[in-house]
Amino acid sequence: MPRWLGEPMTDALIVAARRTPIGTAGRRLAGVTAAELAATVVRAAADDVGQAPSEVILGNCMGPGGNVARVAALAAGLPVDVAALTVDRQCASGLAAIELGARLVSAGSGPVVAGGVESASTAPWRFWPPRGDSPPLRYERAPFAPRADDVDMGLSADLLAQECGVTRQRQDAYAAESHARAVLAAARGEFAEEIVPVDGVAADERPRAGLTAERLARFPAAFRSGGSVTVGNSCGINDGAAAVGILPGSAPEAIGRPALRVIGAASVGVAPGRPGLALVPAVRAAMSEAGVSVADLDVIEFNEAFAGQVLACYDALAIDPSRACTAGGALALGHPWGASGAVLVVRLFTQLVRQGRGRYGLAAIAAGGGQGTALVVETCR
Repeated sequence: MPRWLGEPMTDALIVAARRTPIGTAGRRLAGVTAAELAATVVRAAADDVGQAPSEVILGNCMGPGGNVARVAALAAGLPVDVAALTVDRQCASGLAAIELGARLVSAGSGPVVAGGVESASTAPWRFWPPRGDSPPLRYERAPFAPRADDVDMGLSADLLAQECGVTRQRQDAYAAESHARAVLAAARGEFAEEIVPVDGVAADERPRAGLTAERLARFPAAFRSGGSVTVGNSCGINDGAAAVGILPGSAPEAIGRPALRVIGAASVGVAPGRPGLALVPAVRAAMSEAGVSVADLDVIEFNEAFAGQVLACYDALAIDPSRACTAGGALALGHPWGASGAVLVVRLFTQLVRQGRGRYGLAAIAAGGGQGTALVVETCR
C-alpha cells in the first residue's frame, strides 16, 4: 500500500545528480532558454539512472510559464507518456521539487527526475495590465507577500544582519572565503563529474580568484544608507539548471548502487518580512524527521544568497561556517533562483557519494515570501 505523503521517508534513493555550469546573466549562457537548460540535466539524470522516469518535477521562478518541466522533458527526448510538473516556491523551488519527488517515490510512485532551472537572461518581461488611463506597468518580480509585508530580499537581508549582529567585516570575510573555496575546488576538478556542458560552456563563470575581504570592503552599501550588504557580499544573478534521479530503494536498479537516501525533508513558513531566516525552522524540522543533529552532519550546503543572511542562519543553528559550503556556495558559484536548491543536492551527491566524505548531509535554502526548505540525506552503498 502506498504510504501517505506526510510520513517519514525511508525508501527514496537519489542515485544520480547533475547540473549545468552556472552562468552570469547576460553572458555565456544568455542565449539558452530555461527549458533548454533543464533538458540538458533531465536527459543526463535519466541516462545516469538508466531508465526513463515516471515523472519530471522541476522548480522555476521566472520562466515563460506553460509548464517548463513538460517542455524540458520533451526536449530531453523522454517518452511522451512521462508526466511533468513545474513548481514555484521561489528560490526554494528546486529543493522543494526534490522533496516532492522523494515523497512521491517513498509513497510508491515510479522513478522521478526532479530539480530546478532558471534563465535570468531569457526571463520574459512582465507587465501589470493598464488601469484606466495608466499604461501597462513593467515589474521585475511578482509579489512575495501582501504589499505591507513585501520587502525586497536585499533590504530584508541587510535588516536581518543588523538585527542578528552580523558585522560588515564578517560578511566580507565570508564572501571572500566562498570565492577562494570555489576557485580551489574548480582547480582540483571537484565539479567536473557533476557538470554537464552547455553550448561549449563547462565551468562556472562567477568565482573570482584573489577576491579578498579588503577588496570587498571598498564596495558601498547596496540596499540602504549605512547598511552592510553590498554587491560584493551578495550572490549574483545567474542562469543554470540541476536535476537528480530518484529511485525506490526496493527497485532492482537501486540495489547495491551508491546513493543518497532521503531521510528527512521539510518546508516551513515564517514572517515574510525576514525571509532569510526561514531555512532555520525548516532545518530543525527536517533533522527531527531524520533523527540527526548538527553534530552528526558530515556535509552541509546552505544557499548563500547574502553573506549576512546565511551567517545569521548558521548562528541560529549553532553551525560553524567553516563546516558548510566547503567548495564555495552561491556567493561564488551564483544563484540561479529556481535551480539553486537542486544545485545544493548535486553538491551533496558529489561530496558524499562521488568523493565518499561521510554519512549524513544537509541542504537548506530560504525563499522570498518567508519560506524555507531543507533536506537531510544519508549515504548508502
